[in-house]
Amino acid sequence: MKQTMRIAELAGIRPSPAVLACCHRLAKAGPEDYVQAAALLVDDWRLRGVSKVGLGGGQGAGKSTLGRLLALAGRALGLRLAVLGIDDFYLTRAERQQLAVDVHPLLATRGPPGTHAIGLVREALEGLLRNGTKVRVPRFDKGVDDRVGERTILGDVDIVVLEGWCVGASPAPLDESDAPLNDLERDEDAEGVWRRHVDAALREEYAPLFETFDALAFLQVPGLDAVRRWRLQQERERPREQRIDAVAVARFVQHYERITRRMLATLPERADAVLRLDDAHRVAGLRLGR
Repeated sequence: MKQTMRIAELAGIRPSPAVLACCHRLAKAGPEDYVQAAALLVDDWRLRGVSKVGLGGGQGAGKSTLGRLLALAGRALGLRLAVLGIDDFYLTRAERQQLAVDVHPLLATRGPPGTHAIGLVREALEGLLRNGTKVRVPRFDKGVDDRVGERTILGDVDIVVLEGWCVGASPAPLDESDAPLNDLERDEDAEGVWRRHVDAALREEYAPLFETFDALAFLQVPGLDAVRRWRLQQERERPREQRIDAVAVARFVQHYERITRRMLATLPERADAVLRLDDAHRVAGLRLGR
């Protein structure tokens, strides 16, 4: 039982019998520290009466893994918990290609604010909390970089979680420099058109949605080097014909760098729960409560 309590000890809390039973039930469902974190998070949300949750963190941090375990932990703790990935709500490839023509070529690349259908995200989150509502959620295939149909989820869930790399991010503060901070911004967005569009979308669409959350959890990565390394590991797990190499991964991550750095600077204080990850991709710390 001592091992079962490791993440709780990091958080400085004593796990309830329900949490311990949940961890035992999910022992083989995923990485042990993520299992424990999922059980502790869901139990905290259950006790606080939380219904809408955001889960953010850098690329490759393990949001999808944690999201899957949150759903299982919810079931083990007697709750109906649904997890939505913001990635499923990417604009279609045709829509992004049109943005690339109308606004800036970098908007053809999925990921940053401005490349998701936030109206659909909001409708899905609200629909899942209503009794009997059938919610249609798009399916996005990153291999073909486009939507490939949809799935239906029946509403009346107790808790709905939205996970995604930029979930919980704030718009740029007034004192943030708009000078390019990497080669992508310097070479392909010298006039700042793309990054101003991204920040405007974050301010006008994403941030108002994030403000509706009852709780926010943040997977705090060690830094951008870890993001690049973990993102490359994800590529190695994809079909060979769909993989991109280290150079392409490094360029891809630069699309996310500005907001990722901002999140690392602000969310450890703003989020309700912070899971601090070490370079070995383990949970090195957990804080529950601001």
